[in-house]
Amino acid sequence: MKKTLPWLLSLYVVFVFIQSLFFKFTGSLETVIIFNTIAAWMQGISFLAPIAPFFQSYGGVVVGSGELIASLLILIPPTRVYGAIVGFFVMSGAIFFHLFTPLGVNRVIDAAGHTDGGVLFYMACGVWVSCAALIFVNCQKILGKSI
Repeated sequence: MKKTLPWLLSLYVVFVFIQSLFFKFTGSLETVIIFNTIAAWMQGISFLAPIAPFFQSYGGVVVGSGELIASLLILIPPTRVYGAIVGFFVMSGAIFFHLFTPLGVNRVIDAAGHTDGGVLFYMACGVWVSCAALIFVNCQKILGKSI
């Protein structure tokens, strides 16, 4: 189990990240809605307003690139902990935006106003917990000792 658990966690994280890349890199409607919603929220906050147009246009590609880097690092056991750290921070941002912006947990997925029932948020939480567990399991690589 000591060797199996890190692989199971890693494969879950990589699966979630990789399957979402198509949406982020192709500018799908779901991605456009997400990043338009967040950018509109950013426009109302003075110090974030200048970066809102960039976030609206390129946020999906930037986040997707972070997820791709995390996935590649996680798949290589010696770099797994670094990929988990990247994934943890990317998902921390995702969870923040779901909880503290108009994006919400039960986000709108199309122009008709249909929602995803919170699936994207719950997947982000699952990846966040999995990355935290991978960091914990591999903490000796970070701290130079085991706990």
